Amino acid sequence: MSHLQYSSYKGFGEHMREALSYSQAVRIGDRIEISGQGGWDPSTLKVHADLSQEIEQAFANVDLALKDAGGKGWSQVYRVRIFTTEIKNEELMRLLVENLRKWMPDHKPVLTGVGVTGLALEGMRIEIEAFAHVG
Repeated sequence: MSHLQYSSYKGFGEHMREALSYSQAVRIGDRIEISGQGGWDPSTLKVHADLSQEIEQAFANVDLALKDAGGKGWSQVYRVRIFTTEIKNEELMRLLVENLRKWMPDHKPVLTGVGVTGLALEGMRIEIEAFAHVG
């Protein structure tokens, strides 16, 4: 599939590419799709224990994955899918809305929120997928 351009950012992305054989993003023509991004520190690979920091880091990791794949970041995102183990947590929902407004002040993408019983890494409460148009 030579027309697909895969990328994995430094630190966590490169680690997961080697350890679990997947990429953080793929560019398909004028679109970028990213793997779910959690609230892990890209350098230490640790998930933030503080909910606010975890959510902020997840949004920052989405931005990092998009830019590493050749995009401009959140300004190009048209679709977001959020997985969380705490779909009924009011604080989590407030923090999500706060970050959506912070990272995308000029547009509001389509969004799907999915409650799940668990996520891949220990301590993760949120994972964000994003789809961007870069044309």
